[in-house]
Amino acid sequence: MAGLRQYLFSFFRGFWMLCLLAAAGCTAVGPDYESPGLVPQEPWHSPMIQGLTLEQANPEHLAQWWQIFNDPILSDLIDQAILANLDLRLALARVTQYRALREIEGADTRPTLDTSGSAAWTGTSNEKGKGTVDTAYTAGLTAGWEIDLFGRIRRSIEAANADLAAQQEALRDVLISLVADLAQSYIEVRTYQARLAVVRESITSQTESRQLTLWRYQAGLTDELALRQASYNLESAKSRIPTLESSLSATMNRVAVLTGRRPGWVHTLLSDVVSLPELSPTVAVGLPADVIRRRPDIREAENELMAQTARVGVATADLYPSLSLAGSIGVEGISPGRLAGNITDPSHWLRKIMTSVSWNLFDAGAIRKKILVQSALQKQALIRYESAILDAVEEVENCLVNYANEQTRHDILVRAVAEAGQAEQLAQKKYLAGLTDFTAVLDAQRTQLSFRNDLAESRGTMVSNLILLYKALGGGWAPIETLNHRELP
Repeated sequence: MAGLRQYLFSFFRGFWMLCLLAAAGCTAVGPDYESPGLVPQEPWHSPMIQGLTLEQANPEHLAQWWQIFNDPILSDLIDQAILANLDLRLALARVTQYRALREIEGADTRPTLDTSGSAAWTGTSNEKGKGTVDTAYTAGLTAGWEIDLFGRIRRSIEAANADLAAQQEALRDVLISLVADLAQSYIEVRTYQARLAVVRESITSQTESRQLTLWRYQAGLTDELALRQASYNLESAKSRIPTLESSLSATMNRVAVLTGRRPGWVHTLLSDVVSLPELSPTVAVGLPADVIRRRPDIREAENELMAQTARVGVATADLYPSLSLAGSIGVEGISPGRLAGNITDPSHWLRKIMTSVSWNLFDAGAIRKKILVQSALQKQALIRYESAILDAVEEVENCLVNYANEQTRHDILVRAVAEAGQAEQLAQKKYLAGLTDFTAVLDAQRTQLSFRNDLAESRGTMVSNLILLYKALGGGWAPIETLNHRELP
């Protein structure tokens, strides 16, 4: 048996050495990937006002930007969404799929080893119905390897690696969007609750006004018109509640679905009214180049460009010859016992090492057309990459403007609410003194309700705009650590 092992070792060592020598001078045809150099170097066009700065964003702060709200309910909802959101689970499944595809491509770089065995019985007969039966038993090992002379396999692996990297970035993009969408929906819930509180306070105030008008009407101090006006003004305010409650319920359902739960699950959790969070005093934006390097959707587009560049090389390799090496060892015997004996006796072995070369000499231009197709797809990937950069810059610019301008609008509405409150008090005093009719009170109450509703909505919009800004900056990476146990790369 020691001689058998030594012989097998020598045979296959010679085969592997031949494979390595054949691969030593191989080169990969087709273009090598080079970065297009499309990252903008200019600063933002939008002015850095209302707390915005060009300072480099703190990675830890940006990774968990929602912590600035100091809202444990929001943080808990985000943790639950990371574990159960269906879009995130789908993205994780795609990563697993593309990791397996990469391993399949990588398997082509290694030789294959197969074993086989067979038993055959061959019989003959004569005129007397008698004959003979011959038996034959065989066993053997076969090794094979495609020599990657011109890089077809290596380019395929490059493409598979880039495809996997693109899916990993897509997963991160889903994660960033999930955190932002959930936080934004949560803020919408709190905004609707604040607007409902405004309407209910207004209803209380208008109910008192109507009661006062009723008393004055009963005392003959005012006419029926004023009473009717007070009544329909009150009913108009009440009519706002069903619409706001419907929107509140729908937004709560959205929060539940984002966390991977059935609609209705968070209604009790979010039933207690919580004030909207305060804005961060400063927001470090950084430069466009920082954002471009940080955003996963742009890195996803670049990896897709890398993959398509490699596929041009895969197609180009078909223009060149392909070389394969194969080797086999086999043994035969007329019985199982003889077969076993021959296996230990190298003089009965059948040995073969061969090479095969194939080269397409004529295909009516099909290979070159395939190269042209892959090159066109590469150009499309480059355009998508450039488009992703422009879209990202546009998104950030818009978020910067919206964030700053909504703060300005909020400050204006604060002053408007204060002035409307004073106007309502004056109108009430003048009406009670008989110096004006109830129309002035009516207009003042409607205006006060409208401004207070706008102010509550603006406060929620400010926080939502901050969330959208952090999303545009590529923030929201910390939950990746939570996904490590779920095969996150």
